[in-house]
Amino acid sequence: MERGYKLKDRPEYKSKPQPITFKKTDTVAKAVAIMSERNYGSVVIVDNQNKVIGICTERDILRKLVNKKLNADRTKLEKIMTANPRVGKEDDEVLSWLRTMSNDRFRRLPVVDNQGKIKAIFTQGDFVSYTWPDLLYQATQMTKASITKHFNATSIIIMIML
Repeated sequence: MERGYKLKDRPEYKSKPQPITFKKTDTVAKAVAIMSERNYGSVVIVDNQNKVIGICTERDILRKLVNKKLNADRTKLEKIMTANPRVGKEDDEVLSWLRTMSNDRFRRLPVVDNQGKIKAIFTQGDFVSYTWPDLLYQATQMTKASITKHFNATSIIIMIML
């Protein structure tokens, strides 16, 4: 795994609002009301220990509720949530999750602390600010670490002069 920025090191990590959480037995209507009020694209479903067991996104609501003509007042979140979503830990590397989210095509990453409790949700948009200069810096640091591991300073100077 690359050495670099951790999820908790991202500037937006501390400023992100607390994710909205619900229990799996809460209704979709209740979740939609809060999502609409706060302009959120998802809610996190937690167990009694506040550990993530699911996520319900606008897409879940559209595909699994609206498309199937279910009643939001009677349908429980457990029926339409994405169960056991991938969850990042706040000490995980940004680049690993950026790659994973892109390759596996999911847009929201619940982030938990060392006790597994929900702390934030990162979206692909949060990673957009991880710019080319950041990526180039990471690449040069990895290259420097790799080169200096195999060559001493004199060897590197001689190669540059050649």
